[in-house]
Amino acid sequence: MIEKRTDLAIEARELVSKEYPKEIPGVEVDVDKSDNITITRVKIKTEEAEKIMGKPPGDYITLEVPKLREKDVLLQEEVSKNFADEIKNLSRLPIDATVMVVGLGNWNVTPDALGPKVIQQLLITRHIMETPTGEMEKGVRSLCAIAPGVLGITGIETGEIIQGVIEKVKPDLIIAIDALASRNMARVSTTIQISNTGIHPGSGVGNKRMGITRETLGVPVIAVGIPTVVDAATMANDTLDMLIDSLMEQTEKGSSFYKLLKDMDKNEKYRLIYEVISPFVGNLMVTPKEIDTIVDDLARVLAGGLNIALHPGITFDEVTRYLH
Repeated sequence: MIEKRTDLAIEARELVSKEYPKEIPGVEVDVDKSDNITITRVKIKTEEAEKIMGKPPGDYITLEVPKLREKDVLLQEEVSKNFADEIKNLSRLPIDATVMVVGLGNWNVTPDALGPKVIQQLLITRHIMETPTGEMEKGVRSLCAIAPGVLGITGIETGEIIQGVIEKVKPDLIIAIDALASRNMARVSTTIQISNTGIHPGSGVGNKRMGITRETLGVPVIAVGIPTVVDAATMANDTLDMLIDSLMEQTEKGSSFYKLLKDMDKNEKYRLIYEVISPFVGNLMVTPKEIDTIVDDLARVLAGGLNIALHPGITFDEVTRYLH
């Protein structure tokens, strides 16, 4: 069986939709829709559900924003505020708690630089609060951050670096930010996933590393990610589906050949495409050509949401003034 590369719980649900078209035992799903944002909350409650979904038990929240790539400043602010609300609801920390944000990824590779770019725009306060005369405004939390790099740069497992820092800082919560992989082109750079189950860096691209989880670190972990890449077989599969739809519309009754392709099982079609292209391109991951500006915009959205979620006494506009 060929593993379909995705970090998203919402796509894990889609992968088993044929076997479970309505409900998955032990999985609760709640959906909120607005004009611009669809928020899907998935709760995996049982071991049976864990086996079916391939995800550990916990809460998975997905914000789907199809127009997020369009550089709409007002929409980005709306997404930041919705994202902040979900972080608040998932963390529920007292104001005197210390939070450490971890920007996972390789800052030298643009599609993987989301985490480091986010922490550059956070309102960091721990170093001020730790000084004898340090004072901050009411409603500001102790916040610190780290970008530990990747194994290929440091020679040290990312999880080991984080463990060492935790021993000194002793945070009450870790928020790990990472770039993800999707199996749907439409979700690349338009979807935010939040979960309280931690993260295994690199798992979506077949390079699974030491987990950043409560079990490995001894501290609650909230994982936040946005897909920035999709594998080539998925892209070819989606393109073929769109081509078939277009060709069927252009024929009066639709050719039997096109209908055959249309009705073909999606998993089987993906497997055939993967087998055809993998000898030529290997495990190729694809990202949009304008990924530089996309990642900058996404980092700003996430950082804005984290700032107002973790510093409840400061508004979105005030955070923006502090950082500029």
